[in-house]
Amino acid sequence: MNDAIIELHNEATPATAVSPLALRLAKIGRGFYKRGWNLGTSGNFSAVVNRDPLQLLITASGLDKGALSAESFLHLDESGNVIAGHGRPSAESSLHLAIVKRRKAQAVLHTHTVWSAILSEAYGDSGGFFIEGFEMLKGLEGVNTHQHHEWLPIIENSQDYDALSQQVEMMLQQQPNIHGFLLRRHGLYTWGVDVEAAKRHVEIFEFLFEVLGRTHH
Repeated sequence: MNDAIIELHNEATPATAVSPLALRLAKIGRGFYKRGWNLGTSGNFSAVVNRDPLQLLITASGLDKGALSAESFLHLDESGNVIAGHGRPSAESSLHLAIVKRRKAQAVLHTHTVWSAILSEAYGDSGGFFIEGFEMLKGLEGVNTHQHHEWLPIIENSQDYDALSQQVEMMLQQQPNIHGFLLRRHGLYTWGVDVEAAKRHVEIFEFLFEVLGRTHH
């Protein structure tokens, strides 16, 4: 990975097209920090800049999420190599790339919250859990009734991110209707057709996690 600042020369993704997207992701990240969803340096946020070839904007590793700015983001190619920006990408960049490739998502947001950690441990041995009957489920893309049954898979956490990204890609292929998943004792991954949809999905899931966590016995 190249940690140096590199100028963009790809006509498909001019630097001027990246800044508003980076600014929006930075604002979302700061908002999540204030809500306790990404304390310290936890979590990461990404958005697709270009599809062909695939290029991704993603938070650099090790940054305080309460102090994100447009300069906090790196521009990656489809193999996770840095095209532009300063710093190094998170090891979890491969998970973001797997999601945008398999789901055709335009944005991926990853939070670390108390309730997601609690539920991922409580239901980890079961491989996931259903969320059903809550009006808030209607905030998920394509869901139009509170009677929806949302399955949330839980994947064992690992530091082998190549293997983990392959596991995520296989899970997404096998379960095409899910809107997110948990890494055990780690956090939530969710995505959307754009940045705003992904943000909404985080808000929906985190609300439901707290409800379930407070009522879990």
